[in-house]
Parts: sequence; C-alpha cells; structure tokens
Amino acid sequence: MGMERSGEESWTFEVTERVCTPGNFLFGGCGLASALVALEEASARPTIWATAQYLSYAPLGATATVKTELAVVGGHVTQARATTYAEDREILTVNGAFGTGELTASPWVTMPEVPPPLECPEQQLSEHFNRSIFNHLETRIALGRPIRQVDDAETMPVSALWSRVPGHFDPSAATLAIFGDYVPSAISQALGVRMMGRSLDNTIRVVTLAPTDWVLTEIHMHALHGGFAQGTAFMWSESGTLMATASQSIAAKVWEQPAL
Repeated sequence: MGMERSGEESWTFEVTERVCTPGNFLFGGCGLASALVALEEASARPTIWATAQYLSYAPLGATATVKTELAVVGGHVTQARATTYAEDREILTVNGAFGTGELTASPWVTMPEVPPPLECPEQQLSEHFNRSIFNHLETRIALGRPIRQVDDAETMPVSALWSRVPGHFDPSAATLAIFGDYVPSAISQALGVRMMGRSLDNTIRVVTLAPTDWVLTEIHMHALHGGFAQGTAFMWSESGTLMATASQSIAAKVWEQPAL
C-alpha cells in the first residue's frame, strides 16, 4: 500500500494505479486493506473482524489520510475504528476488533475441489481494466467462466478464483481484504449476464493466516433484489486452510458497454 505514518494516530498513502479501479478511483478492497494496516499497527494486535462502509471516492492522484481511534482496549481484544479522508472528504469508515485468543477448533466448512492454480486458465481482461489494480494481480479461474463468456444464459451462483500478488509471499489481513473484494465480480457468473457492481460495504473475518502463494476465493452469491445484491466469500490457502471469510452488499446494474 505504500503507507507512511504521518502522526501518532494517522497514516497517509498515495492513490496510484496499483490501488485503483478501472474507473480511476481507490479500489474498495484497498481502502479496507489500508485501514487494517493502520489499525493493526496502532493496536499492535492482528485483525479478528472489520467492516468498511464506503461513503465517497478517492480519485487517482489523491493523497489519502487514515485516522485511527482505539475506542476500547481490553485484555485480549481492542475495539477500534479508522476513518479515511481524501481531498477534505470522508471516503470510508472502518470499524473492527483486533486481538488473539486460545480456543481453536477445525472449520466446519471444507475447501471445494478445484484444480491447482497453474492448471486453471488465466482470467483474461479487456483494455478497460488496464492501468488499474488488476494489472498488478494474477488471477486464474478455478470455478466459473471467463468474463467474455458469461453471456451464455448459464447461471453459476458459486464461483472461485485463484489469486496472488506476484512477488508478495506473506499473507496478511490486508491482502485478504483485497481478494475479498472480488465478490461483486461474481454477480455476472450468478446471472449469466455481464454486470457491474459497486460495493456499499465490505466485511472481513480472519480465521488464521497460513503460508501460501495463491489464495482461493470461493464466492457464493445469495440474492439480488431491487438492484442490490449480497454475497459471501471463503478464502483458502493452497493447502486447504480457511484463512478468512468476506461478505458484501452491492449496488448492481447490467454492463452497458457493448463489449469488454
């Protein structure tokens, strides 16, 4: 994220192409990720849970400022919030809990059976996605169809993507927050129609961080009604460890451009 501490409770970063959507504004997952970086450093504790509410846009070239507040510091858990500003506007607010515990049990869900990353086809994106975060992520289709082939009337409410940041090998809550923001992309798979989705919120719940090069984001779309969709993602390591879950509410509409 290229974040720098600018005060006792604040951090800044530049909104560059590496953290932008194709629409030239801050990618929502990167907004949540930047808040997690700041809050984990401020609390000196790892992320348990956090949710972002998106209020406005941080345009390409802006300087974003993340201000943190440790609302309650307990023996094992810190309840905290972060507010991100750009161009004197509040862009997003993140609330979360940070800490550790002792009791552990095996997850009650299992990783889907999909081919390993290098046996899955690469996600081929159009020029519309150039000069954005998608130029800096590697994505392969584990379950679903290429974006150019979703207009075939077949519906797939469950889809999955293998993803990684080339050269980045240490998983973090921030990285998982970025991958969790793939949930809106699965609306097209669920409907069999190319769609656009704007995140209204983004929630991540971290289970554990496991060594892995690739992360499998397994997405379940739940519903679409009145222009708003809901979906959940499970994020797995290559070895089958459940690392986190994510969920979103999404303002959805049909893709209006003639082709991708």
